[in-house]
Amino acid sequence: MIEFRFVVGDLARTSFAYSPLQEAVYSLRCWRDPARYPHQRPWLRRLGPAFRRQDTELLTALIAPRQWIPDFLTPRPDRPRPGFAQQLTALGRTPPRELAPAFAAAYGAAPLPDLVRQGLADPAAFLARIVGALDAYWSACLAPDWWPRVHAVLEADLAHRGKVLAEEGAGGLFTSLDPRLSWSGDVLTLVKKFDRHPWPEADIRIGGRGLVLVPTLFALGAHTMIDPGLPPLLSYPARGRATISETPPPVSDEALARLLGPARARILHLLADPASTTELAHRLAVTPGAVSQHLAILYDAGLLLRTRSGRSVRYRRSELGERLCG
Repeated sequence: MIEFRFVVGDLARTSFAYSPLQEAVYSLRCWRDPARYPHQRPWLRRLGPAFRRQDTELLTALIAPRQWIPDFLTPRPDRPRPGFAQQLTALGRTPPRELAPAFAAAYGAAPLPDLVRQGLADPAAFLARIVGALDAYWSACLAPDWWPRVHAVLEADLAHRGKVLAEEGAGGLFTSLDPRLSWSGDVLTLVKKFDRHPWPEADIRIGGRGLVLVPTLFALGAHTMIDPGLPPLLSYPARGRATISETPPPVSDEALARLLGPARARILHLLADPASTTELAHRLAVTPGAVSQHLAILYDAGLLLRTRSGRSVRYRRSELGERLCG
């Protein structure tokens, strides 16, 4: 059992963020144990040739046999939407003395691979090799196509959690992240008794440091850092993560596609139910910026209505858009 203890003001400092560095490191779990991540299999097949050209011996050694990861590789995001390059630069500034205890904690009783054991003899050089390997892996395998799709899923998750918080409060929000989480008003409890590799019990006092909630596509349940003394963080399974392998739905009305173009016609069809830019980007597997341009054109043409919900703008078909789709 892991308990996060809140005092006055801590709940107000609780925030959401996502981490491209965390997702890049967590994605290495797929290469180590692909059977646990069936929704990623189409991407693994597609990225396999590029991945095999990387420093694969090192990259897979970053994941312990029980799927645990050294804490220094997944630091708490310092802003809601950090960039990968900025996070990688910060990773490169990790004090080399932190590497050995972090690997020991992740591997537990399992022996360290020879590559890791030899690398820790010169931790500064080993850290530089890790940073270089992650940078190359990101550039060759993840950044071109995979990250834009994952980014859309994470953005959609954050938009949804904000809506849950507004409608159901903190208790409803926390239990929506993982059914094993419970909220008593000043203690958030995570029970992990059914895990194959149960985490040690921890009593984490937020103590004014704030709790950061981080969605990920590579977790079967909520979890935190191995070292309970690190800044409080709770990673949880992102909503809609299984859709990462889906292909966009086909346009059903050929005439409408010829009139508006396939992309805008597909968006108009999807807006039978209100949705935000990030939610549409997730469903279409494109960037929010691309969706935003199409929405602006459809709105200016009178085919859409829009309403603001907190920080999010939601679109739906206007009467004219309904008639056009009909």
